[in-house]
Amino acid sequence: MKRTEYTEGYEFSFVAYTGTEMNEKRPLIIQLHGAGERGNGKDELQLVDKHGFSKYLKEAEHDCVVVMPQCPADSFWAARVESIVRFVGQMIEKFHADPDRVCLTGLSMGGYGTWFTAMARPDLFAAIAPVCGGGMAWNAGVLTMPIWTCHGAKDETVSVNQTEEMVAALRALGRDVTYERLEDYGHNAWDYAYTERLMNWLLSKKRG
Repeated sequence: MKRTEYTEGYEFSFVAYTGTEMNEKRPLIIQLHGAGERGNGKDELQLVDKHGFSKYLKEAEHDCVVVMPQCPADSFWAARVESIVRFVGQMIEKFHADPDRVCLTGLSMGGYGTWFTAMARPDLFAAIAPVCGGGMAWNAGVLTMPIWTCHGAKDETVSVNQTEEMVAALRALGRDVTYERLEDYGHNAWDYAYTERLMNWLLSKKRG
């Protein structure tokens, strides 16, 4: 897929992967990075292209747009939910994406950002895939979209309990949630998560 960097004019600087054909009404996937990839959006922007779908997209071809924004170094995603929502709107407009096929995913700090943003605006997303993050289990009832999540059982950075509390609350409400507890993984659950399987799962979803 074609890779392009954007450093000005949007809510966040970002890296975008697009198909070779710029078809309209394509699915849009927003990927939120972890704490170690924050930066100034210029000479540090390449940090966002380190984990998640990055390695996979360099060799794959899909008729979709994958956008990786960069959180400023002095902030974190859960504190920037309103900015993320505005950014999603900017990306839908910029890439002429299908607003009914917008998905959100993120790892570690980005996993928190995914849970928190989806809880703030559940109407925006066709599906979400938070990886090794955590949310607010008491507020899980607002999440009505399909959810896929995973977490390493040996994670010493973010406890697996953070994900399992969310999953338990969602399952108690009968929500559509798929959870994989990775017994042999630590905090690097993203190495397991971001493959063709997750990509195809996200691309299969449509809002409503």
